[in-house]
Amino acid sequence: MLLRNRLLSLNLTSLLSPSSSSSCRPPQSLSFLFSFNKTISHSTHKRPNPKANASASSAAKQPMSEKARFAKTVLFVPPGVDPEEVTDEMVLPGSNIVVGPYAGHSQIKEVEFVKSSSRAKDCPKDTRPEFAILGRSNVGKSSLINALVRKKEVALTSKKPGKTQLINHFLVNKSWYIVDLPGYGFARAPDSAKTDWSSFTKGYFLNRETLVAVLLLIDASVPPQRIDLDCANWLGRNNIPMTFVFTKCDKMKASKGKRPDENIRDFQELIRENYRQHPPWIMTSSVTGLGRDELLLHMSQLRNYWDQ
Repeated sequence: MLLRNRLLSLNLTSLLSPSSSSSCRPPQSLSFLFSFNKTISHSTHKRPNPKANASASSAAKQPMSEKARFAKTVLFVPPGVDPEEVTDEMVLPGSNIVVGPYAGHSQIKEVEFVKSSSRAKDCPKDTRPEFAILGRSNVGKSSLINALVRKKEVALTSKKPGKTQLINHFLVNKSWYIVDLPGYGFARAPDSAKTDWSSFTKGYFLNRETLVAVLLLIDASVPPQRIDLDCANWLGRNNIPMTFVFTKCDKMKASKGKRPDENIRDFQELIRENYRQHPPWIMTSSVTGLGRDELLLHMSQLRNYWDQ
């Protein structure tokens, strides 16, 4: 019951004032409900195990408890976790993500820029797993990358949206990649530098076998944007695994606007209209460090399962 109460009533008031990352853990009660089904296919590219499917079919015949039904419809339950065994302590703060047995080493010790590619076929050809970071050009994509690796200017930040025009690969701990993709909707980029996002970035998604998941960044300081919803729906239709990463959760609401938690709730309600299987989500702030460690831990369990 504690887990249910926590997820049914999240209050983000304490998140709206900047502080150190250690003091930015969300409170233990939540103010909105997300009722979505989770499947392994939305967290990895792994093909289902026939034996696992048989076991799942057998288990499906057994009565499901209210607790397990709640976990399967509200939380992202990763491979290796029985919904019946999910506890409050297993859910990452400020998210719907359950930590499972594949979660492991998540600290970033070193990062190096590898290359920029103008075409998907020019990207690195090794077999290291990678996470693509995508979002509108002013969503705070470069700031999040710099916050994750805790190094300034690893990814170029600019006050002019649309600065990233190439597929940029950064090698982390010599074992996996962070991929900085061009933002969509960049109106200020020079005409000579603009690219056809549909054929350029989408070609990467559809042909990149080493892609573990897309981190789709959503600006929580503004109301839901149609272009973000369209992007999410395209990824879903093409079975591209994704995690919603809500940025700028430290922002105070505008004089006539809504709080970040209200914008997140509105976005989730719109996504629910088209999604039967909803991706995991997490709240972050590059200013306060909110969600940094939790996001890296989530990435580690997806990466370790993919890499087994």
